[in-house]
Amino acid sequence: MACPVDFFNQVNLLYGTLTEFCTPEICPTMSAGPKYEYRWADGVQIKKPIEVSAPKYVEYLMDWIETQLDDESIFPQKLGTPFPSNFRDVVKTIFKRLFRVYAHIYHSHFQKIVSLKEEAHLNTCFKHFILFTCEFGLIDKKELAPLQELIESIIPY
Repeated sequence: MACPVDFFNQVNLLYGTLTEFCTPEICPTMSAGPKYEYRWADGVQIKKPIEVSAPKYVEYLMDWIETQLDDESIFPQKLGTPFPSNFRDVVKTIFKRLFRVYAHIYHSHFQKIVSLKEEAHLNTCFKHFILFTCEFGLIDKKELAPLQELIESIIPY
């Protein structure tokens, strides 16, 4: 079974191929088309969501996810240690935010992905991601709106 670490690594790798094309100048806001803009808040250092460039959002996100994954009170390493009562909420937040990176890639950088001949890999990773999140109810349907057509081609509702 896949875990958040696998999906985190896949998104990190995919986005990493676009860093020279996704800059603060090219992508001054984290968005998925004109109707969806994402603001960053980690709930600790940044409590009120702030507007940041797409690369800054992804940087904040990857750092935040890494902190969650390394926190043994959330992801226990010792056999028999129980998961916390808020475990599902933390995992849902991780997946919701990883989806935003996919949405940004598809809306803002798909032509570059095609020119790099990475679209088959992107599509396979995204399909795996969506099938997993739908199977376990990890992302609310309204959050999926920016890529609804693509998702319906994967999973007809």
